[in-house]
Amino acid sequence: MAARQTEPVTVISLRKLSVAAAEPQPREAKTFTVEDAVETIGFGRFHIALFLIMGSTGVAEAMEIMLIAVVSPVIRCEWQLENWQVALVTTMVFFGYMVFSILFGLLADRYGRWKILFISFLWGAYFSLLTSFSPSYVWFVFLRTMVGCGVSGHAQGLIIKTEFLPTKYRGFMLPLSQVFWLAGSLLIIGLASVLIPMLGWRWLIRVASIPGIVLIMAFKFIPESARFNVSTGNTQAALATLERIARMNRSVMPEGKLVEPVLEKRGRFADLLDAKYLRTTLQTWVIWLGISFAYYGVILASAELLERDMVCGSKSDSEVVVTGGDSEESQHPCHCHMFAPSDYQTMIISTVGEIALNPLNILGINFLGRRLSLSITMGCTALFFLLLNICTSSAGLIGFLFMLRALVAANFNTIYIYTAEVYPTTMRALGMGTSGSLCRIGAMVAPFISQVLMSASFLGALCLFSSVCVLCAVSAFTLPIETKGRALQDCHPLPTQRMKVQDAEELSTN
Repeated sequence: MAARQTEPVTVISLRKLSVAAAEPQPREAKTFTVEDAVETIGFGRFHIALFLIMGSTGVAEAMEIMLIAVVSPVIRCEWQLENWQVALVTTMVFFGYMVFSILFGLLADRYGRWKILFISFLWGAYFSLLTSFSPSYVWFVFLRTMVGCGVSGHAQGLIIKTEFLPTKYRGFMLPLSQVFWLAGSLLIIGLASVLIPMLGWRWLIRVASIPGIVLIMAFKFIPESARFNVSTGNTQAALATLERIARMNRSVMPEGKLVEPVLEKRGRFADLLDAKYLRTTLQTWVIWLGISFAYYGVILASAELLERDMVCGSKSDSEVVVTGGDSEESQHPCHCHMFAPSDYQTMIISTVGEIALNPLNILGINFLGRRLSLSITMGCTALFFLLLNICTSSAGLIGFLFMLRALVAANFNTIYIYTAEVYPTTMRALGMGTSGSLCRIGAMVAPFISQVLMSASFLGALCLFSSVCVLCAVSAFTLPIETKGRALQDCHPLPTQRMKVQDAEELSTN
């Protein structure tokens, strides 16, 4: 009897449960972000094409920047320039670079990376060609300054690459871009060794502008950054770009609807100095300035050592005094020591050093992290600057220059990657632009140290370079955010979200 009474209760309970389960529940629609899409699509043919085209911007940039080092001895003789006048050419190039880096960064965050990259290449190629027709030293300085303004926009190519690459490939693919800079540096040195003796420096500049012109036509195959389109609310364009990448890679898109994050104002300088990024921004600026100071200091010091045949800090007696045909010109002698074939060979060997540490740099970035890897290479750079003061043979000097070029190139690799990763999409181009602008201050000062102070006090110049590198090593080691394995941030977090974001970053770092 007790069993019969319990059966209805059991049935009724099951019926109630089944009725409750049958009630419709609101289901959330599936959504995905650009980061989800990039990770789902994965690496493929699109990224290879992107790497080749955007990486080639480094070829054009390296040729325009390195051109000054190989042309300096020629214009020194042609226009009978003093040391400070030769140094001023490089300084003004980087002054233009510094001013327009910030401007292009602001414009890129507002109007798109692709547009600014395209405009910068048009600008650079146009004024580079005009430089070859310079009638005087003043015109040469002005036109090369305009070239520096245009070259400053080439950094948008790195940003486009960074924003399309899956997280696990950024630490490998971005350092490989150094190959293109190396190719441009070697190409301009090789062309200089052939064209300057035969046709002169003007034809060298005309030929050096060809890669930039060719790349302008190749940009039509590269889309605007999907992250930028989403950040501006243009989700349809971003979706079309992602679907195109998926087709090229023979992959699939994630299920659901592409959503855009909640955004604040974009491209604001004040965001770089926000409490979340203040320390990172200030330390990153110091590192950029120091790395650029050391990098261009090595390049210009190498050319100066070869041109003046300065070993162990002493100037040789191999100077040639160039005088004009009449008595008035003969009163204005100038130091004129043209590069010999052996000098070009030395420059090529030391330039190849820029890729020598690339495998170790890639391993360090991916296993030790960006901060520790950068602090180690900066410390080694400081050491090798001091080793240049050791009296050694020509082969020993080449070896030291080789290692210095390898180390300073590794430094640039790491800081480029770190800066592109640490800032969110809404301020990434501005972060790169301001960092690139600050680093040109170091590049502007470097010529006066390598081409003026080094002639007066060789050891003093080396100690200055070494001290700056030590400061950068400390700054790198104490950076507050590690970006190794960290997904790119799509937007600047709202005030109510910042505590959660900071907690998440601390957990990922630990």
